[in-house]
Amino acid sequence: MGADPARSALEAVATEHAPAAIGPYSQAIKANGFLFTAGQIPLDPATKQVVPGGITAQTEQVMRNLGAILTAAGSGFDRVTKTTCFLANMDDFPAFNEVYGRSFEGSPPARSTVQVARLPLGVLVEVECVALLPDGGA
Repeated sequence: MGADPARSALEAVATEHAPAAIGPYSQAIKANGFLFTAGQIPLDPATKQVVPGGITAQTEQVMRNLGAILTAAGSGFDRVTKTTCFLANMDDFPAFNEVYGRSFEGSPPARSTVQVARLPLGVLVEVECVALLPDGGA
């Protein structure tokens, strides 16, 4: 049997400026003019350690990681259409929101934010996004 044309239309994105995937997933996938990122947690890509500090420091690192992936794919925060945000504690929402908002000028993307029971490595925040690729990803 030949290659699945739908599967071959998918392109993995990887950058050393964001934490490497530590399991069977990609940092992001390009498909049909969109970029779909994996959830990013506050790991420093150089040290592979969770950044010290509370929700503000952790959110700043998460947004840097997302930005690095968006850039590697040829996209950017200005092309993000949807984010899903996971917080370990919804009481952190105001501080998270303040840092998150700095990444989006003009019309911010659609967003869902939920409190979860637990995140990897005991972090306080994880964010994933969907973004448009330039020229439909061509």
